[in-house]
Amino acid sequence: MADLRLGPLLRYIDGSSATVWVETSRPGTAEVRCADGSGGSATTFQVAGHHYALVPVTGLTPGTATPYEVFVDGTRVWPLPEEPFPSLPPSVIATPGPGDGARIAFGSCRWASPPAGEPDPVGPDALDALATRIAADPGGERPDVLLLLGDQVYADETSDATRAWLAARRDLSDPPGDQVADYEEYTHLYYESWLDPHVRWLLSTVPTCMIFDDHDVIDDWNTSESWVEDMRATSWWRERVLSGLMSYWVHQHVGNLSPAELAADPVFTAVRENRDGTDALRAFASAAEADAATVRWSYRRDFGRVRLLMVDSRAARVLEEGKRSMLDPGEWEWLRAQAGEGRGSYDHLLIGTSLPWLLPHLVHDVEAWSSVLCRGAKGPRWARLGEKLRRAADLEHWSAFPESFADLAKLIAATGTGPDAPATVCVLSGDVHHAYVAEPRWPGDREPQARVVQLTCSPVHNSIPLSIRLGFRFGWSAPARLLGRLFARHGDCGRPPVKWRRTGGPWFGNQLMTLTTRGRSAVLRLEHAEKKGDTKARLRTVRETELSR
Repeated sequence: MADLRLGPLLRYIDGSSATVWVETSRPGTAEVRCADGSGGSATTFQVAGHHYALVPVTGLTPGTATPYEVFVDGTRVWPLPEEPFPSLPPSVIATPGPGDGARIAFGSCRWASPPAGEPDPVGPDALDALATRIAADPGGERPDVLLLLGDQVYADETSDATRAWLAARRDLSDPPGDQVADYEEYTHLYYESWLDPHVRWLLSTVPTCMIFDDHDVIDDWNTSESWVEDMRATSWWRERVLSGLMSYWVHQHVGNLSPAELAADPVFTAVRENRDGTDALRAFASAAEADAATVRWSYRRDFGRVRLLMVDSRAARVLEEGKRSMLDPGEWEWLRAQAGEGRGSYDHLLIGTSLPWLLPHLVHDVEAWSSVLCRGAKGPRWARLGEKLRRAADLEHWSAFPESFADLAKLIAATGTGPDAPATVCVLSGDVHHAYVAEPRWPGDREPQARVVQLTCSPVHNSIPLSIRLGFRFGWSAPARLLGRLFARHGDCGRPPVKWRRTGGPWFGNQLMTLTTRGRSAVLRLEHAEKKGDTKARLRTVRETELSR
């Protein structure tokens, strides 16, 4: 009899359809049955000895919340019979109704929570706290979608339990040591992260959109051309990066796509139509690793009159010095087209990018300065120093790609200007283990009509060392801004095309932001996860503010 190994995860959703992702213990047919008679089924596909299905659910009624169950070969496998799941409400598929607003929660950087009963060294998990709140009031407020903006798993920072599991599997004195090495080890990371009972239930009942960042593969992934050359020279990197891309495709990417996009996707077709899709997926990953322009991990989702453009700011980079770009030409073309298509049909544009566009001014100026050094403008000795600093200090955000920083500013201004401009353009990011709001200003008459904000929220569940707290508090200060200008002058960096100021934060803690839209209005809420004594983790509102013009 087939069992449910992982999932279900509720992924894509619109007014009448959805997709539900599962992993099963053996090949079979996965089926979703909804209480109103709607549903769907799909045969599993195989990758590296694991069996998965992405079940299309059709016939849903807009504006309803419909309980569902999952069956494999006719046997019910969800909800699970054992504790704690009987104490949790049924999983539902909540479809948007005509004219509804959208409630979009987002954050990034989540270490897996320790097993129940063990102390949590980094405090309560914001996803656990969100699950607790929804379970306590199933008919109350819940996100229409949860955006996970990178670092869903940490391939390079494994837990004690995972290190013990790895040690039983292979010799950790061989590279890559206690980091994951292959596809099977990646699957263990997803089990550790997504089998947490409350998080598992949350992911079964709240739709998710995901994008990777560096730790999904390795810290500072694709920092520079020389970084890639150094990694490719190691004995273990190729298997690591191909396994990372393959596991990301299976566990995260395919669920981001609509049923129509899946039907037109040649990789999804090849993997499903082969008895074993491993070779087809590995060939795809190999091509993607060799040439970023051969694949697009970015995608678009529309939630009523809210448009989300989730941008791959990690794998789509052009790294050749002198030609560095955060996105390859095809990716830029796609982003401009998606922002411009049907402008006037959406009230709010969300640009999801794991890495913040607007950073503390000191960090921005140092990153721009390092990019000048690395391309050799100050000579070879400065170039070597610049590369060392770039790797040591993680200087690889948008500001480390100055032309791309300016191009994104230009795209945002163009999108936010004119009679069809949206009310807001929000850049949603994570990565930097604190939360803040920053607002840009364009010089002269180039100010867009839309309100433009950088909304950064991380971590969901991770450590926040004192050095990060002190560093970012200082980085936002006036003295740090003056210090940054010294670096910029040394590098002849010039002024960036926009000015910006921090209008909220910095806030530190395990946290989530939620953007709630109705018509052309938008309200932002920041919540921290807290836990007192033996009580369950809860979310406490830190700030709530109106964003619209």
